[in-house]
Amino acid sequence: MSQFELVRAKAQMFNKTEEYYNSIRTNIQFSGRDLKVLTLTSFQPGEGKSTTSVNLAVSFANAGFRTLLIDADTRNSVLTGTFKANGSYQGLTSFLSGNAELSDVIGDTNIPNLMIIPAGQVPPNPTSLLQNQYFHQMIETIRGLYDYIIIDTPPIGLVIDAAIIAHNADASIIVTEAGSIKRRFIQKAVEQLEQSGTQFLGVILNKVDQTTDRYGSYGAYGDYGNYGKPNKKAKSKNN
Repeated sequence: MSQFELVRAKAQMFNKTEEYYNSIRTNIQFSGRDLKVLTLTSFQPGEGKSTTSVNLAVSFANAGFRTLLIDADTRNSVLTGTFKANGSYQGLTSFLSGNAELSDVIGDTNIPNLMIIPAGQVPPNPTSLLQNQYFHQMIETIRGLYDYIIIDTPPIGLVIDAAIIAHNADASIIVTEAGSIKRRFIQKAVEQLEQSGTQFLGVILNKVDQTTDRYGSYGAYGDYGNYGKPNKKAKSKNN
């Protein structure tokens, strides 16, 4: 089993924004103890969903929860550049295609309590892989092994993968960049996720300019308050 190390720049970024992600993690916990499998998506690339997925997973792990981070954005994995492996490894696509056992694709990390399933090689049929029996079986198996499972999914505005994945999850969250997406498109994305049968927890508004309050309640995370306004040093330029 390969070990994955969170690259230095990403680790330093988490340290600067730790309180922000801890607040989001706490509110997820208050949403219900049965919400263990969480999907994060965005409407388009570059809005910060992968950065949010990583930092949220680190927050759960640092709080003492056994956490698994799954990179299900197999078309355009950003997490591949976030964690560096100490050797060769297989990923999610190898398992879903029947070419690897689940134990072969789960890697340890240098963060206590955090493990990861990397995306693996880009497949010719990513949507079909997510719809096969292996994905559902994987989720049912890991439910009993981890306290929380964070799944980074492709942007729902581009492909249907996020909704397919959400169907097997307990709850979903949308990460969006302030001012980049019109409200009606976010509402459409929410409807797609809700149609999958998963509980929709809310929108995390990312990269907010604190000098303006024109976003109003749009920046709220669910009903829990204005988590759309992290301090300026919490802004992320990553996907």
